[in-house]
Amino acid sequence: MKHLLSVDDLGGRPGIETILERSRYFLDVTRRDLPKVPALRAKTVVSLFYEDSTRTRLSFETAAKRLSADTMNFSVSTSSVKKGESLLDTVQTIEAMGVDAIVVRHAAAGAPYRIAQWTSASVINAGDGRHEHPTQALLDAFTLQRHRGPSLDGAHIVIVGDIAHSRVARSNVKLLAALGCRLTLVAPPTLMPESLVGWPVEARYDLDDVLREADVVYLLRIQRERIDAGLFPSLREYTARWGLTNERFARLKPDTLVMHPGPMNRGIEIADDVADAPQSLVTEQVANGVAVRMAVLFELLGAGGSVV
Repeated sequence: MKHLLSVDDLGGRPGIETILERSRYFLDVTRRDLPKVPALRAKTVVSLFYEDSTRTRLSFETAAKRLSADTMNFSVSTSSVKKGESLLDTVQTIEAMGVDAIVVRHAAAGAPYRIAQWTSASVINAGDGRHEHPTQALLDAFTLQRHRGPSLDGAHIVIVGDIAHSRVARSNVKLLAALGCRLTLVAPPTLMPESLVGWPVEARYDLDDVLREADVVYLLRIQRERIDAGLFPSLREYTARWGLTNERFARLKPDTLVMHPGPMNRGIEIADDVADAPQSLVTEQVANGVAVRMAVLFELLGAGGSVV
């Protein structure tokens, strides 16, 4: 695997399971007194983020450092992009520095694919527009395995929220379906994709109808600009109909898990008490993200070498 631009690049279930298995090893590494291995010594990983990010950017940087790689952080706000530099020119400048991997987040769907055509470095998609976010889906599956066991076959995952604009939803649908999960999407009609042809999912519009069936409730962040676009009347109405309130949480099965890619809008898509409940895996998702991204970087840059 040269690049990770989409879940499709993982090569189906066998490739996904290989990354998840390697993530288990790297999770153990992150728990050592000295959480570091020399696997990518002399490699350089650059973060190229054209959108704001905390979790994903820091997770990749931490993963690279724990593999002993050198890191560079490209900040758009203090770069020549503000002076009109094109994406191509920026990539060529980074390429000239001799980097080995570029982790890119961009508002334009497809931007990582263009970058992969312009550079000899490996490119990792850390989120592009409404398209995909493959490492988020990997860390979500890995987190679920930690609680449900290595097989996720038959697990009923209910994804709730702004499906239409969510790259997290798209990547999770592909990856979790490949691992044998049953997927239900729940959203207001205006936040559901225009077409679900080819999506291995069931679409529902009433969260209360599926709560008791769910093994996992995966909540997506609601952006306030969707109200300005007239996609739903108010945040209060969204919470009343599609939020995981305390009352809805009480009706879940005792072993139902709650997930969210962050950042959360507490009190909107998820109640405060639910976000902090024992069944909530939100903080664990962040912790597991480092191990999963270590596995991805090693897969791309390790060239079959030793982890240690």
